[in-house]
Amino acid sequence: MRTVRVALLVLLAILYLSPFLFMAKTSLAPRAGGAFPDFGNYAALLGDARVLRFTLNSVVVTFAILAGNLLFASMVGYAFARGRFPGREPLFLLLLATLMVPKQVLMVPLYLLVVRAHLIDSYAALTVPFLVDAMNVFLMRQVISSIPTDLEDAARIDGANERTVFLRVVLPLAAPGLAVLAVTTFIAHWNDFLYPLLFTTRESMRTLPVGLALLSQGEHSVDWPRLMAGATIATAPVVALFLVFQRRIVDGLLKGGLTG
Repeated sequence: MRTVRVALLVLLAILYLSPFLFMAKTSLAPRAGGAFPDFGNYAALLGDARVLRFTLNSVVVTFAILAGNLLFASMVGYAFARGRFPGREPLFLLLLATLMVPKQVLMVPLYLLVVRAHLIDSYAALTVPFLVDAMNVFLMRQVISSIPTDLEDAARIDGANERTVFLRVVLPLAAPGLAVLAVTTFIAHWNDFLYPLLFTTRESMRTLPVGLALLSQGEHSVDWPRLMAGATIATAPVVALFLVFQRRIVDGLLKGGLTG
């Protein structure tokens, strides 16, 4: 039975990794008459000043959104988990209802707001609409609800105000949930293609996914080896982040999922 289970897991791992292996293999495809592997695509991309600019934009946008979600989602999640205020339950149900709305439905309204605010081709357009996410609020509410209140009550007895309780007691105990929030938010916005394409027109404001896609688009065809090399470069930080935080991710998902 164990052999079957291991074989099944190996098969699933191969199926999961096959797109990444195909991507890496394609990125090393040689030019006409060249030998495999050919690292010329990587050298060309890493030596291109435009790619460095795309990377800088992605770093600025992703970490700004990440910081906003860590702050605002944890604060709102704490309010829903511990606060007692009128309308708390209807507001939380309304928050959950927004999770059923596809992100693409908001594309046109957000675009019109950005245009009317004259924010096209700005970091504000790429970050402000995404500084808090309903799913992240829900996750933090679940994680904080699973934390016993004894330590919070003890801190209040010692004279700590609500801000100190939140910063010194709740947030350290909610670290697994914050790790899940950080990784999922990073992946979503590091790889985001739709909104950066929609909210930017100048090449200098493109993020990495959009810039690489347009850079590899020729007049009559797509330079697939170059595009796959760019995709491999863009994927590396995501894989590294997951490997570093994988244990905290599992702990956070369990805490968030076991709480009602």
